Amino acid sequence: MFSRLRLLPLLLTCALAAHAQPPAPEAPEPAPVNSSLDGELFYQLLLGELSVQRGEAGTGYSLMLDAARKTGDARLYQRAVEIALEARAGESALQAARAWKQAQPESREANRYVLQILIGLNRLAETVEPLKREVALADPNERTLTITLLPRYFARSSDKKAAAEAMEQALAEYLGNGTNGAAAWSSVGRLRLEAGDTAGALDAARRGQAQDARAEGPVLLALVLMAPNQPGAETIVRKYLEGHPLVEVRLAYTRALLDAQRYAEAGSQVQLVTDEKPDYAEAWLIRGTLELQDNRLDAAERSLKRFLDLMQARRGNGAHEESNRALAQAYLSLAQIAEQRKDYKQAESWLARINSPEDLVRTQSRRAGILARQGKINEARALIRKLPERSPADARVKLSSEVQLLRDNKLYQQAYDLLAEATQRDPKDYDLLYDQATLAEKLGHPDEMERILRRIMAEKPDYHHAYNALGYSLADRGVRLAEARQLILKALEFAPGDPFINDSLGWVEFRDGNRSEAQRILEKAYRARPDAEIAAHLGEVLWSLGQREQALSVWREGLQLNPENETLVETLKRLRVKP
Repeated sequence: MFSRLRLLPLLLTCALAAHAQPPAPEAPEPAPVNSSLDGELFYQLLLGELSVQRGEAGTGYSLMLDAARKTGDARLYQRAVEIALEARAGESALQAARAWKQAQPESREANRYVLQILIGLNRLAETVEPLKREVALADPNERTLTITLLPRYFARSSDKKAAAEAMEQALAEYLGNGTNGAAAWSSVGRLRLEAGDTAGALDAARRGQAQDARAEGPVLLALVLMAPNQPGAETIVRKYLEGHPLVEVRLAYTRALLDAQRYAEAGSQVQLVTDEKPDYAEAWLIRGTLELQDNRLDAAERSLKRFLDLMQARRGNGAHEESNRALAQAYLSLAQIAEQRKDYKQAESWLARINSPEDLVRTQSRRAGILARQGKINEARALIRKLPERSPADARVKLSSEVQLLRDNKLYQQAYDLLAEATQRDPKDYDLLYDQATLAEKLGHPDEMERILRRIMAEKPDYHHAYNALGYSLADRGVRLAEARQLILKALEFAPGDPFINDSLGWVEFRDGNRSEAQRILEKAYRARPDAEIAAHLGEVLWSLGQREQALSVWREGLQLNPENETLVETLKRLRVKP
């Protein structure tokens, strides 16, 4: 409801303009007085507002719109629109907005009201003209930005397909325009994507890049489209990166690679960012996290400390502080490095710096890991269990932390029992079911593992980890190899190029006697993701082919990556090798 406090400034402004006495003239002729609002019109406005307050919105709306037409005052047109909107009278609101637009055709605000009301009424076909007008009224220097922001108007529209069609019609004259063509196609593509038309969105991104290869809009759209079944999207991104890309776009590509678990490629991209822009803090955090994942402790420590230095300098310059979550991630990673070096005092020092309540569970889980490394497993479990659960996510993290703690300390039965209870409470949590299946195998129950994995495949057919796990298990046991190969190939359909799935494929080829093919696949997997387990398999294949020096070299690298990897340790023990 339009309050009396809000009414007063408008009425007083108009009233003073109409009734104020001019000062004593210095010139012979007095200055003219603005008399557009006389006493009768003033009381018409007052009556209109009082009508609204009494619940007679229709009367108030009519009086306000009539006053707006008489005076041509934009504020009165806007008030008439608002009265109608507050009364949920969409057609009346549209009538007032159109009257305003007709009276003031150069008013962007009037045009925007018309556009937004049409979208609210789901009359999307009628939005073409106001969309065109919004672009036409924009300053030529801001036209590209205006076009880029147009999809925001349709954020709450339920019919995204009709919205995309209206957008394409409205921007028709710009789609082939080298100046604004990339932005226009990007806006069309974003609405196509929201409508579920991924092929159409990809086509729009291609057309936009054809208009301007340096434009960011088509590339940002392509980054959202990046997926195994849309290989053309990454082609657009890579073409843009061949030029002089914005660092932010390269970093966005890095995140997309991380989401796809393409860690080696992500590491290469983020290194380019840190080389090109060494003061970009976030890039150092990502780089350090990836280096830690590869067990390159010294390099990870340098990168993470560089991130902290940049954050400290940024705060010193008065810039906005980075989110506590990013700082917490750096401290947690540095604590993990110290823990792996068995420097538990330093690890605790890093953890003590974390003051983010959102990261309490992760922080205490890290402390629990430190206790477990010192043989205090019961204290470690108690520490995790005492953590508060402010949300279901906290409970989930607590469970995962305790399971990982037990797994790391080879307490497989206790971890399995914990997961069995959890999956009974939530039988649709497929990540927990998957973990339970892998623990069943650790306990020597391959039939139970297969039963759980088959259930996941039946209920969630796109859960590629289940296909890979069962295929690898069969291959590792040297049974049903043809079936194992089919399961692994099925997993690769969902995650093409995944180095760990390729590791499984290489292993099944080795078990089936195809050692040269196994070598080719495993070398590719190891290049993509240097990992101790892949090193174990590749080394054994090379060893069987008589390439003993190469095998020893790979195994040594694997031990540097993770000297405690069970597969690697077991392989060396079985083959009686001391690299």
